[in-house]
Amino acid sequence: MTTRNATAKAFKALHQRPHNPLVLANVWDVISARAVAELQSSEALATTSFSVARTVGLSDEQLTLDANLAAVRGIASVAAGFNKPLTVDIQDAYGPNLETAINALIDLGVAGVNLEDCELASGNLYGIDEASSRIERVLKVARRRGVPDFVVNARCDALVKGLELDEALSRGKRYLAAGATTVFVWGGQRGVSRDEVERMAREFDGRLAVLGTTAPDGLSVKQLAEIGVARISIGPSLMFAALKTIHDEAKKLLG
Repeated sequence: MTTRNATAKAFKALHQRPHNPLVLANVWDVISARAVAELQSSEALATTSFSVARTVGLSDEQLTLDANLAAVRGIASVAAGFNKPLTVDIQDAYGPNLETAINALIDLGVAGVNLEDCELASGNLYGIDEASSRIERVLKVARRRGVPDFVVNARCDALVKGLELDEALSRGKRYLAAGATTVFVWGGQRGVSRDEVERMAREFDGRLAVLGTTAPDGLSVKQLAEIGVARISIGPSLMFAALKTIHDEAKKLLG
């Protein structure tokens, strides 16, 4: 087993612990990565494209593969230094550049990706067949590079696009069949209710990733663990918290 696949295999195993989900505090640069990696309770590092884009003055939709990779290089060095797996938010893998993107990430020692089923260029959902095929293509590249346990967290944007939960469930099952380790159904501004989380966890046999929150009206890590989700991440929440602290401290200084 290659060192790269050993890391990916260990990372995949973190998604396979019933009622003990992997919790990811998403990072966006070397400083945030080091702050999270230093925590003994941090089991892996994960990027968020939204925050990576903001660090270079772009919107999430404007983030290019090259800009994303530039951020990942530094973060990957931190992950390697702390011996922790890294998963990267690769958006839709940049349309026709999917194989190029995955090869570049594997070169950097990345153990997995968050792959969206919404085309970055148009903002439209890929058809379910094409979205499933793109997952298969990611894993084909990984196998060819000696990383058969490469982790794909397949993001489904069906709810964000105004479709029903049944569509998200149909897509999610296809993505799992295509080789995804977990499915992340993003609710956007509408959110995802507890009943929906419970149903998805059942339908996906626990292979569900969700967006966590520290809001008092949100589901806690403990509650999500009881429901049986496999993975919890927080998107750009840490960045927003950091920016608020910077703003508040600067205001104290500057008046």
